[in-house]
Amino acid sequence: MRTITLEEHFATPEVLKASAELQSASRNNFVKAVEEKLLDLGKGRIADMDAAAIDLQVISLTNAGLDKLDGPRATALARDSNDKLAAAVRAYPQRFAGFAALALQEPEKAAAELERCVQKLGFKGVLIHGTTKGVFLDDPQFTPVFEAAQALDIPVYLHPTLPPKPVEDAYFSGLPGQLGFYLSTAAWGWHVETGLHCLRLIGSGLFDRFPKLNIIIGHMGEDLPFSIARAESVLSRDTKHLKRKVSEYFQEHFYITTSGYFTVPPFLCTLQVVGADRILFSVDYPYSPNSVGRSFLSALPVSADDLGKISHGNAERLLKV
Repeated sequence: MRTITLEEHFATPEVLKASAELQSASRNNFVKAVEEKLLDLGKGRIADMDAAAIDLQVISLTNAGLDKLDGPRATALARDSNDKLAAAVRAYPQRFAGFAALALQEPEKAAAELERCVQKLGFKGVLIHGTTKGVFLDDPQFTPVFEAAQALDIPVYLHPTLPPKPVEDAYFSGLPGQLGFYLSTAAWGWHVETGLHCLRLIGSGLFDRFPKLNIIIGHMGEDLPFSIARAESVLSRDTKHLKRKVSEYFQEHFYITTSGYFTVPPFLCTLQVVGADRILFSVDYPYSPNSVGRSFLSALPVSADDLGKISHGNAERLLKV
């Protein structure tokens, strides 16, 4: 059975250098621990995939604080990273595919870069890291990117990012060691903020304006499968401007990956809420090991048909790979 993963990360030396100038020591240490694997777009990465029987990785630039840079520098770094990823995909076309990286400080240029990546480099979508300078994607300035994504018929992968400084200080400070950093990121903060981001996109009417737009979110749905019914019951008090129910937008415009979440209870919740046609296997490599993801996939309590959808079928249909 073919296996495709699509929240799998890489970095370039140039991006890591720019990131190190801007990020905290905790974040830099977090990346440093997997830096060698992030930089590898060749035989080492493929050997790691082979060991876990992963056939295809859809690769994206790791969150490196590009949103903190000035627009021209971020735009240049994003374009360079896209070119480097495209070269790796050309070298290993059966094993790698790409998601575009964009610098959203310059939305019109970002939309043009997305068109280049899809039409000329053959990328399968775009991965966006949360807010840009603390601004959510429902802000009208980002409309050109969504226009391009719908016109190109590619999905937008919405990935978490570090919290803005005021949020970090208010919610995650005053804890011993690096607990605040971990709590603000992979332990909790990343997921609830991305879930909030998705609800903002729904509430803003984005999917009424772009009815063919698809969003992918990772980490077993960023807590939304567990909370969507509650969110809808409250938000419905003031969503008369929307054409559909909140849950309908979630079930019809969002796909969910398993990245980094390898226990059965959240998977079963997700399966019950969105169904097997909307779940895609992913690992979150190299932050999570391919071997752990493979063990989880192999043990999923689903039918053979549903396992095939999750392992490869849904990704093939959505990304045309």
